[in-house]
Amino acid sequence: MELRQLEYFVAVADQASFTRAARLLHVAQPGVSAQMRQLERELGQELLDRSGRKVRLTPAGSAVLPYARAALDAAGGVRQVADELAELRRGEAAFGMVTGCGGIGVPDLLAAFHGEHPAIEISLVEDASDRLAAAVTGGTLDVALIGRSGPALARLDRQIVIDDALVAAVQPGHPLSDRSAVGLSELAKLPLISLPRGTGLRTALDEACAAAGLQPTIAFEAADPKILAELARRGLGVAILAASMIGDDPGSLHGLEIVRPQLRGRIELVWRASGPISPAARALIAAARRFFDERGLGG
Repeated sequence: MELRQLEYFVAVADQASFTRAARLLHVAQPGVSAQMRQLERELGQELLDRSGRKVRLTPAGSAVLPYARAALDAAGGVRQVADELAELRRGEAAFGMVTGCGGIGVPDLLAAFHGEHPAIEISLVEDASDRLAAAVTGGTLDVALIGRSGPALARLDRQIVIDDALVAAVQPGHPLSDRSAVGLSELAKLPLISLPRGTGLRTALDEACAAAGLQPTIAFEAADPKILAELARRGLGVAILAASMIGDDPGSLHGLEIVRPQLRGRIELVWRASGPISPAARALIAAARRFFDERGLGG
């Protein structure tokens, strides 16, 4: 018994015709008939009733058909596994991250993944959250670390990596440096130093201000949180940063809790919820989820 014979049998059963089955299989009709008779001889049972205008299954054929389908499915699974293993030896995967979040272990993650899959080519893209989310949705990136990015998140699976309060960071000696909190309405009147539009942190600030009917005064924009901190340290304004970015040394910035309302920043790992995903991409997604889970960051 050969898989080819089972394939022909299933095709004839589905099409109820030798001619249509042969057309579907791109083979000559006499070849299909010959293979069916050989299969019936090997099994010692007639599988097909050829007496009418349509080919029908005999009771034996009806009993055999589910097993024939299962055998073909199993063979297809063998091919798929073999293809996936080959893909893991020569595949490509693309990782994205929002600007400034490399400190949460992305180099360690990619190094560990490369150690497990040295033949997979990994590309790394750093960009704003909205563009990263669009790239993952569109398939240009396989997985990314992003902040808030609006409607695109609805089409992505996600895992929380960081959920942190946002603070107003000022230099020592600033008029606010002796306080522990500042209201959003007061903060909006001050010269602010922020990430650009499209980043998760900036989106959180803009949405809160819009909800309160406020127009924030953005004095400086920079894509790197370290530059925001340095500008604030030099007295050029109030930097909007995640609380974890504020250092503990005496000469560091002083962070004030933002209240009425409290603002929070979130970093999430996102990947496509549906659609084709390559074996290399699946391996990278699994490695990233495991990496952040093991460090107590996954949500």
